[in-house]
Amino acid sequence: MKQVKQKVTVGGKNDANPIPDNQASIDEGKGHFMHHCQICHGNDGQNTGVPFAQQMSPPVADLKSGDVQGYTDGQLHWIIQNGINPSGMPAWKGILEEDEMWKIVRYIRHLPPKGSLGTPEVFKEEEEQHEQMKAAGKPDHDHAHADHDHAPAKPHSH
Repeated sequence: MKQVKQKVTVGGKNDANPIPDNQASIDEGKGHFMHHCQICHGNDGQNTGVPFAQQMSPPVADLKSGDVQGYTDGQLHWIIQNGINPSGMPAWKGILEEDEMWKIVRYIRHLPPKGSLGTPEVFKEEEEQHEQMKAAGKPDHDHAHADHDHAPAKPHSH
């Protein structure tokens, strides 16, 4: 399969992060990240426990990678706000408040070690269900006819 690399222009290069770089801001950013971002990026921002991360085209970005960390805070904010087309990264403008996006940038700058926060709960539950089915001697189930819910937890309201 031939891959085509698309050039994406990321704005916001000179936009300064108005949120102070302190533990309270990082913790708040982590909370917003856990509500909105961990479903694709994992709890640690490095795709830990996300079964589809490498199956996406392009793959879900490892937020601790040099490529991502090389962006300015303003560029990271711009990506969160506007998304990246044609990747799976959605635009969060109108969903997240400005300060929430900037706080997520603060968390991205202080990500924990890979794997240290484990697998997101939604995927952990599915792993456990598969293990229980295997232990019970049932063949792997057909996802097209699954009778269990794969929906992520309800998002919080603002």
